[in-house]
Parts: sequence; C-alpha cells; structure tokens
Amino acid sequence: MVGASIVSPSPRDLAQAADPLAEAKAEQQALERTLSAQRAALDQLKATSAALGVQLDLAEAELTSVTAEYDRVSGLLVEVQGQVAKITAHLADLRTQIDELDRQLNAIAVQIRLETDALRERELLLQDHLRAAYERSRTSLLELIISAPTLDAATNQVGYLITVSDQDRQLAEEISSLRASLKTRQETLRDGRRTLGQARDEADAEAALLAAREAELAATEARLAELKQAAEEKRMAQADALNAALEARGNVEAQIKASESAFAAQNALVDKLQAEADARNQNASAFGFRWPEDEFVVTQEWGPTSFRLEPSYTYNGVYYPHFHTAIDIAAGCGTPIRAVGSGTVVASGQPSWPWDSAYGVIIRHGFGVLTLYWHLQAQVVVSPGQAVSFGQVIGYEGSTGNSTGCHLHMAINDHGIWQNPRTYLP
Repeated sequence: MVGASIVSPSPRDLAQAADPLAEAKAEQQALERTLSAQRAALDQLKATSAALGVQLDLAEAELTSVTAEYDRVSGLLVEVQGQVAKITAHLADLRTQIDELDRQLNAIAVQIRLETDALRERELLLQDHLRAAYERSRTSLLELIISAPTLDAATNQVGYLITVSDQDRQLAEEISSLRASLKTRQETLRDGRRTLGQARDEADAEAALLAAREAELAATEARLAELKQAAEEKRMAQADALNAALEARGNVEAQIKASESAFAAQNALVDKLQAEADARNQNASAFGFRWPEDEFVVTQEWGPTSFRLEPSYTYNGVYYPHFHTAIDIAAGCGTPIRAVGSGTVVASGQPSWPWDSAYGVIIRHGFGVLTLYWHLQAQVVVSPGQAVSFGQVIGYEGSTGNSTGCHLHMAINDHGIWQNPRTYLP
C-alpha cells in the first residue's frame, strides 16, 4: 500500500545499521586484546632498559666529541672566509689601479709619439731656415740695396733677413722645450712600465694566495659538512636511545593507562546498550511484540483514508472505498527493520503481493498472526522458512514499490483480518 512518507536527508550507510550492542562488544574484546599485548610489551621493555641506558651514555660522549671538533672547524672556517674576503677586495683594488696605470701609460706613449713627430718637423724646418740664411749671408746688405729695383723692395729684403733670424731663435727654443718635455715623458713612461710590471707581479702573487685560501676554504667547508653530518647522526642515535629509554620508562605505561580508560568507557557503553536492549525487551506489548524500528515518526495511521491509491476494504461490516490496512513509520533510509516478535519467515524479497511489487518480509508468529514489513530496500536479509527472534534485523528501510519516499509499511493480519498494529504494539 502507499501511504504518506518522509525522506531522510541522506541515505544511511548499511554499515551503520548493524547491531550497536554487537559492535560495542566486539570493540570491548579488541581493547582487551590490546591491553594484553601492551602489558607484554611493557615487561619486555623493562628488561632492556639498562642496556638502553648504556647506549644513551655512549651516544652522549660521542656527540660531545664531534660537537667540539665541529665548533673548532667552524671557527677556522670563519677565519679563512675573512682572509678570502680581504684578499679578494685587495686584489680587486690592485687590478683597478693596474688598469688605470695602464691607461695612463698608453696615453703617455701616444703623447710621446705625437711630440716626437712635432720635434722632427721643427728640426727639419730649422735646418731649412739655417741653410737658407747661410746662403743669403754670402750676399752683402749693400748688394741687396743696390740690386733692388726700388728702395722699398730693398727695405723689405733686409727686414726679411732680420725676421728669419727671430723665427729661427723661436723655433730653436720650441725644439729645446720639446726635447725636455719628451725626455720627461719617456722617463715617466719607463718608470710607469716598471711600476706596472711590479703591480702585475703583486697581483699574480695575490691571485695565487687567493686560490690557495679558496682551496683551503673548500676543504674546510667539506670537513665542516662531514662533521655536521656526523653530529646529526650522533644526535639521531642519541635521540633514538633516549626515546627508547623513555618508552621503556613510561610510554607503554601511558598507553596502557589510555587503553584502560578506553576499555572502561567501552564497558560502560556495553552496559548502557545492554540495558537499553533489556528495556526494549521488557517494554514488549501483551502480545510480546515490539516496534520494528527504534526511533521513528508515524507518517500515516491505520484506517480510512482519502488516498485514491488505497484499496477498498470492509471492516466490521462497514465498506470503505479507501482504507489503509497498516501503519506507516519512518526513521530514515537504511534504518534497520527488526522483527516485532519471534516467528518464521513466510516470504521475503518480492513476495508478489497483489497490489504492490515492493521488497518486503512476511513473518508467521503462530496463533494465526502474521506481520508484514513493506517497501524495504532491495536487499534480501532473511529467507522463507528461516526462524527469526525478537528484535532480529530482517531488512532495511527503503522506498521500493509504490512509494514516494523511504518509510516502512507495517501491517498485522490476525486470522485473515487486517488489524490496527497499535493494538499489538507497546
């Protein structure tokens, strides 16, 4: 039959539908086995505690030795690093000075070439002037005057001879000055090249020293890395020995204490669930029945209904066009459905009930009483002919057949008449 229904927000996992009391007892037994194993482990750890103490002392001594060597090498590394930094800086300054001196010497060399060319030109010019003056000196001034076409021309010739003499003196002075300057620059170039050679030798020596210090630094860093790894290994060995000693002295006791607390809590849970199960058994009705679900809401009562899908039914001589011959309850998809009392399974799966194809279970309890559980999930839990006990799980709440949501359609038939289940339930 189809009745009003509610839908659970999310279908329950079938694993949650197992018997809580059975699960609690299984957990209780597992905790008891864990406690036994932990107590055995504690006895073994206590027996090895003395040996662990010796290992701890040995690891401590080795770690102290390695740490001291590590500190010494670390100090040496800092010192070498400082030397490398100073040498690198000095070498950089020296190379900068070399580059500047080399640039200056190149400039001086260029200036020397220019001044040498200028000196050569002036010397040739002076030689030409002297040669011309010598040739003119063999002609007397009187002959120049007499031979000149005019007095003005004679005057110009005499002035020219006098001017050439002044120019030669000026040219000779420039040549003397250029020679002095050239000599100074040549000496400067010579001294500079000597200084440059010395600077380059010093730079080569500094570079060799730097390479040696860098090699020493690399070796020191490698040694330091080895010591660091050795120290870490010693610390790990020390930590392992310490952890083992601590575990031998107290860790297992703490684990046992925690397990004992959990065991006590589980015992309390088992007692609570057992008390609840006993209470449910004691709350059975006069017919010895219980409700098929533990926590539920009634979604439709037994009796006449306005739902057109309900079949007609005659009860106490009265004809009802629509009659709900069961009671509908809901607790959520996947909730365990339990036998309301002991009996034998008459049908299960899809019993081919005339008006519905839902999955369900029918149980015969004797004395002409049948109970019907409808719209179960498509999962066969019990089989026809199987004996079931009071409260045994026979299926899970579903929505198969003519149903609009998860619920249980639970009906009771007494000697062929559908009865109100509330008169049979507590």
